[in-house]
Amino acid sequence: MRVLIADDHDLLRDTLVMFLEGEGQMETAAVGNLADACARIEDDGPFDLILLDYNMPGMNGLDGLKAALAIGEGQRVALISGEATKQIAESALEAGAAGFVPKSLPAKSLVNAVKFMAMGEQYAPLDFMTAQEEEPINALAEKLTERERQVLKGLTEGKSNKEIARDLDIQEPTVKLHVKTLYRKVGAANRTQAAMIAREAGLY
Repeated sequence: MRVLIADDHDLLRDTLVMFLEGEGQMETAAVGNLADACARIEDDGPFDLILLDYNMPGMNGLDGLKAALAIGEGQRVALISGEATKQIAESALEAGAAGFVPKSLPAKSLVNAVKFMAMGEQYAPLDFMTAQEEEPINALAEKLTERERQVLKGLTEGKSNKEIARDLDIQEPTVKLHVKTLYRKVGAANRTQAAMIAREAGLY
């Protein structure tokens, strides 16, 4: 079983090589960027599996994965990453990746994943793929109640108090009260300023 590891972190790359070759049935090659990986595939292929680090030089997101998949007669290529999100993993699998391997995977699981993919299966750890991703906390949103956020959204959309009241099924005087309160909380003097503050904070 021949495996090519492409990762720009020397320590991690060497550790992977050690783990895999320790199995006794694997021959590994290792490079530090996408260009070297592609050259190795062309000159020294075929490999049973190619592991590409998602964040190494030359990858440019999933473009590197697609480039490696397209070389020659096609080969099994998997992504390995410490930072990629579930969405990136899903996109990689849809693009034809043999799998997605988080760097947090225990050594034994990682070796098993490599064997699994090299034998023709698609791999992604279930706990990673089904984990609920935490919504990033917005500091401005934290200051406001849910209703105030809804009113502020209406302001960013250029709506009048009457329109916001109709959308939220509340009375217009109630909207005015919320507007006054949220002005104070976000430090705005008027509707335009409130909308700008919300946009600059990445809220809407």
